[in-house]
Amino acid sequence: MSENEVRYIQKKTSGEEQGTGEIEEAKIQPYFPSEEEERLENEELVYELAQLYKVFGDETRIRILRALLDKEEAVGSLSEKLQMSMSAVSHSLRILKGARLVRCRREGKAVYYSLCDDHVKMMLLLGLDHVAE
Repeated sequence: MSENEVRYIQKKTSGEEQGTGEIEEAKIQPYFPSEEEERLENEELVYELAQLYKVFGDETRIRILRALLDKEEAVGSLSEKLQMSMSAVSHSLRILKGARLVRCRREGKAVYYSLCDDHVKMMLLLGLDHVAE
């Protein structure tokens, strides 16, 4: 949408709400999309969002994110905790890191992983709330 273009929505108001006793009245009001709605019209951002949700589409990666909710973990401890091979855990961590959902820090030979930021935790918890409803 261009800067000069204005969208309009038709809003029906009940006369009873206004105290007039009339049934319904149609009003046309200008509609200005929010910043979030504007971003959803950006095809590149929509594509990136779809790619992000694909990463969330794997049970193993969700289990890893859940294990990293409150603390960082090394690949070996994640492997033990999730009862998976280190290779499988490393593969999933590489995908999560590529999607900027986890970050790593090296301490000697050990590599520790944690969630990138609170957005990741929020997305995971909101998703869990949504499916639990």
